[in-house]
Amino acid sequence: MVGQGVKNKEQRTKRKQIVRSILFLLALILINVAAQFVYTRIDFTKEKRFTLTTKTKEILQQNKHEVVVTIYLDGDMPAAFKRLRNATKDMLADYKAYAKANFKVIFVDPLSGLSASEQDTVIQQLFEVGIKPTNINIKTDVGFSEKLVYPMAMIESNGKRMPVKLLQNLGGEASNYDQSINNSIKNLEYVFTSSLKKVITGYNPRVGFTEGNGEPDNRYLYDAINTLSDSYVVGRVNLDSITKQGLDSLKMLVIAKPLNAFTEAQKYKINYFVMKGGQVLWSIDQVRMALDSLRSGRSFMAGNNMLNLDDMLFEYGARVNYNIIADVNCAEIPVAMSGGPRGDIQLAPWLYYPILLPDTSNSVVKNLDNVKAEFASTVDTIGSKNVSKHVILSTSPYNKVYTSPKLFNLQMVEQEPTQKEFTSMPKSVGVLLEGSFKSVFLNRPVPKGITEHYDVPTQSKPTKMIVIGDGDVFMNQVSADGSPFPLGFDRYTQQNFGNKSLLLNIVDYFTNEDNLIALRNKEIAVRPLDKTLLRTEKTKWQLVNTVVPILVLICFAIFQHYYRKHKYAK
Repeated sequence: MVGQGVKNKEQRTKRKQIVRSILFLLALILINVAAQFVYTRIDFTKEKRFTLTTKTKEILQQNKHEVVVTIYLDGDMPAAFKRLRNATKDMLADYKAYAKANFKVIFVDPLSGLSASEQDTVIQQLFEVGIKPTNINIKTDVGFSEKLVYPMAMIESNGKRMPVKLLQNLGGEASNYDQSINNSIKNLEYVFTSSLKKVITGYNPRVGFTEGNGEPDNRYLYDAINTLSDSYVVGRVNLDSITKQGLDSLKMLVIAKPLNAFTEAQKYKINYFVMKGGQVLWSIDQVRMALDSLRSGRSFMAGNNMLNLDDMLFEYGARVNYNIIADVNCAEIPVAMSGGPRGDIQLAPWLYYPILLPDTSNSVVKNLDNVKAEFASTVDTIGSKNVSKHVILSTSPYNKVYTSPKLFNLQMVEQEPTQKEFTSMPKSVGVLLEGSFKSVFLNRPVPKGITEHYDVPTQSKPTKMIVIGDGDVFMNQVSADGSPFPLGFDRYTQQNFGNKSLLLNIVDYFTNEDNLIALRNKEIAVRPLDKTLLRTEKTKWQLVNTVVPILVLICFAIFQHYYRKHKYAK
């Protein structure tokens, strides 16, 4: 009887184990079936790098058209580019999960397995649709070899398509990709969401750079226009010839470094543009001065630049002052050093090229690098009803302001600024104005030269404008052969400043009603290993990573042995 009871007990135990196993398998099957219909993931990162924003989810869920995204970044490539590819793959997996319509992602290496002639044909075909390669150097056992990679994508939906840059411009350091890759990974969600929205809606805002008032030619605005052309319809606008219809088609005006005075007719058209809700970016020099004027060794008197815009800006709520800022926090320029060998050129700090500091609390310049300016002037805000003002760019606390006119020469690089003389409150150089602006031509007659009828209200629709007291902020440098450098890149110091990102942020903020600029400002912290600790504690961590796992396994095996012995000895 005792033996029969033990046997029955063992059978009941075995049945329970079988039931548990069946229930466990059923639970796994149900979880997998549910996972096909319900998507979720837990993001443990502090900055929520793997979590899509609400705005992106809304755009994906509202879209009813199939989306095909082709990623050309695949195949054999350096580790940095693999990180970019993997980050893109992870993010698009989230896009696919949240999309209501079919969302297809394809990774291809467009040049894999092709002969040289076939590669040339493919390169040309891709170039014609906006897919451009990047030439990188790969370190090998015998030196360096060159390879073409395509850090780009193509989004297609609803009969439209748009090329998308995954990699930000490399500036002057083409051999160091890490920082560019990190910045590119930060901006992946913005790049895909903003491009996807443009493809779905078919709406690309029009941005106009003014010309006809002494503004720089296309060589010096090349990178600004070319970069914006990836996402916007960009061109030059002559205020003398543009019609009312042309102004109505624009979303934004960029007035960059004019040298000649604006006529009342030109100002009337700008005012009409603002009254109808258009956005304006003012980047102007109130003092006429250029470093090239000093290259001959002679002195040059910087004088006021009479642009006839003071009354207009004053009415809108800003004033660009007739002065020049000197700042200890400044860029360097190449100069021939006295006392040295002939032709000895060295870099020296130039106080009149201030490095402007963004106000990180403002979304327009959040996470932005410092911005390089040249002979900048201070900008004040004026009391104006229904208009809010925010300082977005300012100097360091170690500055001094000189009123115009002022005499300049290159010998000024030898002057050492004193702490007492250059200790001051930070000065504002860029201000953001938002609200409903009063018409500059209220109770004034229509000026001569206006032949069309413009319906100009007394108060504008809610709109925005930014006033920067420097005309060089959005100009790129040009080499001796006329080829342009990237915007924000200083060819002398090989530094990249935040000028291009500033322009992109402003245009995004002005033209995008969904405020997708918040995606560009998404913070993703890069946490590299401490190289000092790696050197001093290398052996310690090698032992921890090799010995500790083995010890844990041995301890677990000993525990399991005695546990089973104790369990079955009863």
